[in-house]
Amino acid sequence: MQFIIGNWKMNGTRKEKDTMTATISRKKTSARVILCLPFTLLSGENHGVLIGAQDISEHDNGAYTGDISGKMIAETGAKYVIVGHSERRSNHDETNKMIKTKAENAIKNKLIPIICIGETLAEHKSGATKAVITKMMKETLPISGKFIVAYEPRWAIGTGLTPTPEQTAQIINMIYEYLKKHNHGTTPIVYGGSINATNAKSFISIPHINGLLIGGASLKTKTFLPIIDSIS
Repeated sequence: MQFIIGNWKMNGTRKEKDTMTATISRKKTSARVILCLPFTLLSGENHGVLIGAQDISEHDNGAYTGDISGKMIAETGAKYVIVGHSERRSNHDETNKMIKTKAENAIKNKLIPIICIGETLAEHKSGATKAVITKMMKETLPISGKFIVAYEPRWAIGTGLTPTPEQTAQIINMIYEYLKKHNHGTTPIVYGGSINATNAKSFISIPHINGLLIGGASLKTKTFLPIIDSIS
């Protein structure tokens, strides 16, 4: 099973969601297409397209203004939730401990967390990538339950920069071996970071990559559908 996950971030209107989901529903593809949308767009008509949220609270309920719990997300009909995206780490100071709690809350509420891991540009340049990724997996991945691991080199998100397929293959293989060693050998691994229709196929063909996490290119049908076609 290949996953094509669109992350709309803080973008999109209900009309744009309706257009996108209706168009995707007419596509013939063997991939599982998921749109991770702002909280305001989770409910309503999705034309059968799988929907996910972009964050989840560490807490089940209480005096946490602005937070959205796993139960609330599940009630919208969403099935997935992104956890620990690099923008949450950078902009909201999310720690590995917080991210693990969020992932566990997602699983508790029958949501599948898409757990993001990835190194910064400074870590990449210093040769610390493998150590950073290993630490993130050790401190964020749940012991049990279904989840997806998303490897997104933080220096490639929204920059137009991408690692070579050879560089990516080394890290993906390391992630795969870690998951297998810790009884998660069937856990899907997806790659994200400046993905477009031109490079999507080269990344999806890397061994042990089970899909792609796509940001800006997922916002418009003219840029998202060619990615779906290239993988199908």
